[in-house]
Amino acid sequence: MVTRAIDKVNDCKTMGEVRAGVNALDDILVPLLVERSGYMTQAAKVKNDENLVYDQDRIDAIIERVRPHAEREGGNADLIERIYRAMITCYIDYEHDELARLRAEGLKPRTANADKGDAS
Repeated sequence: MVTRAIDKVNDCKTMGEVRAGVNALDDILVPLLVERSGYMTQAAKVKNDENLVYDQDRIDAIIERVRPHAEREGGNADLIERIYRAMITCYIDYEHDELARLRAEGLKPRTANADKGDAS
């Protein structure tokens, strides 16, 4: 039998038990969020264009992917969408910051000629 995420939640009798569960999850989430931010640094480097940082099609694809995943795990898809939209906004800001940092460290801006051979 496949266990959904919601089925792993303990039946808590005290706020101490609730907080212990949340803290244990935060210990897992924080490293994953840091790892995800590393990919935003990579995106800034690869895109190397301020105009490419915000990508509505990609945002839509992420939301379309996570909503049914949340439902399969027994979660509230609307809540997960709101969390993801907030997280994406933060990561877009971070990607802009990272692109500025990379440029300050010597990353040369893309030129029109550099883009012509890029089939990715």
